Amino acid sequence: MKNKILKSFIGLALISFGVATAQSAQIKTQAKHAIMVEGATGAVLFEHEADVTMPPSSMSKLMTIYLTFERLRDGNILLDDEFEVSEAIWRKWRLQGSTMFLKAGQKVTIRDLLMGVIVQSGNDACAVLAEGMAGSEEVFVEWSNEKAEELGMKDSHFANVNGWPDEAHYMSVRDLAILSQRLVTEFPEYYTMFKEKKFTFNDISQNNRNPLLYNMSSADGLKTGHTEGAGYGLAASAIQDGRRLVLVINGLKSNRARAREGERLLNYGFRNFSVYPLFKAGDTVDSANVWLGNDGKVPLIVEEDVILSISRQDRRKMKVKIVYTGPIPAPIVKGQPIAMLEVSAKDMKPAKFPLVAGADISKLGGVSRLKAAFNYLLMGSAGSE
Repeated sequence: MKNKILKSFIGLALISFGVATAQSAQIKTQAKHAIMVEGATGAVLFEHEADVTMPPSSMSKLMTIYLTFERLRDGNILLDDEFEVSEAIWRKWRLQGSTMFLKAGQKVTIRDLLMGVIVQSGNDACAVLAEGMAGSEEVFVEWSNEKAEELGMKDSHFANVNGWPDEAHYMSVRDLAILSQRLVTEFPEYYTMFKEKKFTFNDISQNNRNPLLYNMSSADGLKTGHTEGAGYGLAASAIQDGRRLVLVINGLKSNRARAREGERLLNYGFRNFSVYPLFKAGDTVDSANVWLGNDGKVPLIVEEDVILSISRQDRRKMKVKIVYTGPIPAPIVKGQPIAMLEVSAKDMKPAKFPLVAGADISKLGGVSRLKAAFNYLLMGSAGSE
């Protein structure tokens, strides 16, 4: 038995059903933390200090929005349902940070509260949503931490519902990108709220703080954030010609720097990376040699779509190969994992994806078995070319 490399392809950067990275070493950023993700594949095109925890400020309101969208989708609440603004919430949040200017005792629809969070970044609106759905902000915080764990957000912990500064309240830009992508893909019927530029409530109009909505026609979300300690941040998404990118940056020195850096990085991503399908689920990639089977070859099948995320500058430097230890002894069962699709490149983390047998191969017996063994020793194969 030996390690058998069937085929090498030069010029491909593979992003598949797993999450691999095809990063460009050319991008630099002023942001302290940054990540850019290909929407179709989950490929990380660029990252800088992406797993370092930081104060997420109002960007963490995306979790409050996510949990609200989830309950709307599941039918637990309706957009026209009303929650009452408690005296405690009004007193606590009426003068602290961004506000929707809610009034104590006022009944507000969930639709308006969501717009108050998304457009106006209202701390008070977040608290009313949390109390209305969970009974208290404390219980809603528990929901937030449970959902973060469920979504694989490994570097996040919530201490409140709106991102108010707290040492126990932190996230990473990678986790914010995960959350942003889930908002885009899971809730298309509600996601359009993020593109609204203005919302008026209690006769007070406020503009959306997301600068990209005004500077990039392709931008359609998501959320800004700012505190003195964390600087200026942005969780953004844009779509061009059907292709979506998600960007999260934090730690910029000014609102202007946040706007310019967000636009620059997204334009770089659209301009310098492309997406191409390589294989569809069920495609035969190649075949592997079989030892003492009724067939000398077994097809190698991909079970899920395999898509390329390619840096145009680096695409000719990328390598994809199929690796297995062979010949593979019979019997082989259809669907059995028997090989790996392996991807490597200078600026990409190595990625491996399983390939399965495309057919049942039974084991030879008697004279046929002896003949196949003899042919292998003579020809260095399983008895067939």
